[in-house]
Amino acid sequence: MRMMLAIVLCKLLRFVGKLVGKGSSLPGQYALKLCPDVLRRVRLPERIIAVTGSNGKTSTVEMIAAILRAQGLDVVYNAEGSNQVEGVATLILSHCTLRGRMGGDVLLLESDERYARVSFRHFHPTHFVITNLYRDQLSRNGHPEWVYDAILPAIHPETTIVLNADDPLVSCFARGHDPERVKWFGLDECSVSISEHRGVYHDGARCPVCRGRMDYRCYHYAHIGHYSCPQCGHARHAADFAVTALDLGAGRLTINGRRDISLAFKSIYNVYNILAAWSVCALTGADEDLMAGVINNYILKNGRMVTFRLGGHRGTLLTSKHENSIAYDTNLSYIAASERPCTVLVIVDAISRKYYTGETSWLWDIDFERLNAPHIQRVMLYGRYCRDLALRFQYTGIPAERLEVGEDIREAAERLRERGEEDLYVVTCFSDRDKLLECPSVKREGGN
Repeated sequence: MRMMLAIVLCKLLRFVGKLVGKGSSLPGQYALKLCPDVLRRVRLPERIIAVTGSNGKTSTVEMIAAILRAQGLDVVYNAEGSNQVEGVATLILSHCTLRGRMGGDVLLLESDERYARVSFRHFHPTHFVITNLYRDQLSRNGHPEWVYDAILPAIHPETTIVLNADDPLVSCFARGHDPERVKWFGLDECSVSISEHRGVYHDGARCPVCRGRMDYRCYHYAHIGHYSCPQCGHARHAADFAVTALDLGAGRLTINGRRDISLAFKSIYNVYNILAAWSVCALTGADEDLMAGVINNYILKNGRMVTFRLGGHRGTLLTSKHENSIAYDTNLSYIAASERPCTVLVIVDAISRKYYTGETSWLWDIDFERLNAPHIQRVMLYGRYCRDLALRFQYTGIPAERLEVGEDIREAAERLRERGEEDLYVVTCFSDRDKLLECPSVKREGGN
């Protein structure tokens, strides 16, 4: 009876929440209070796919859903991104009959990495994708190894884990797991690979197993690459699903030497997200021709990349998670590689949309020096924390006359509208992006 009441309560609160534009977590929160083990009692689909990690969860889940739906499967997933246990409960219970049977062929879950052990306390995924582990929101998450310890209890012995072979910490999840239930994805050494590490810090310098000094054959970005520890033997595993050729400039990649994919967004992040989605869908039996057709030039719908017009400028907004330096660095690399004359607008106005903090030490972990390039004509630093940004940029080597600092984001938009026609790149977080996009002079064109 309590299970049925919890389902009814969740459905009712979800209905009300949709009417007012809220309610992706609250219904599940109250349902769990009424029946704490309701997720154990309900009957779920045979296939349950989970995706977690510091970056790429939302994009990977969206592509998995697109592929499996093209395959003719009924996929239920948390498209709203509410990825903690309350949001998971809302999703599941709102798709259940009153007798506790969930509809759909596949339950697909984006899971918050810190709370995966809570979300999967009463059931376990059949396939669990782990994308990467980086420094991310250190005031909440601590060190990536703490996040590793938080995810580990969520991995069930019968779950097939799909791991990023190029991440030395993620690869540790295979230790003690049935090798037949471990699958790997990664990039072969290719055009983006470099022999020397680039970045403000190096989280792959030491082996996560024995703390010995790690050797790298190549880096793809940050600490992601081909590594080996000469002391304990911890090393990159051969990939079951590999990008065997990559040309980011041309926007082309090849998977396992036989499937060519064109990239709508020429980012190394996008490459890994595509590969992660491809890997788990292949493991569930999806047709390779179909997968290639869906992913080819796939345009994400989650707003990570938005194009717009502002006066004479053609603008591209790149979402970079505040408090996540690697997310920033990959987008800064994308801008640096463009080579066309441009202006860059960096906005830090609200560090998070989920909690308040004024802590900005993470700005010093970002390689803003990448913007010290001849084709970047001007760098505009705006938002509440513009002075913190300005102090950081004093150490980049970018000439002071190419920097502009101000708090008012609308004022920045008006200044841009009134002058120039060069390309415009905006780097900011979800907490701040709409503050620019909602300015009257900004004409949004599309999202990716």
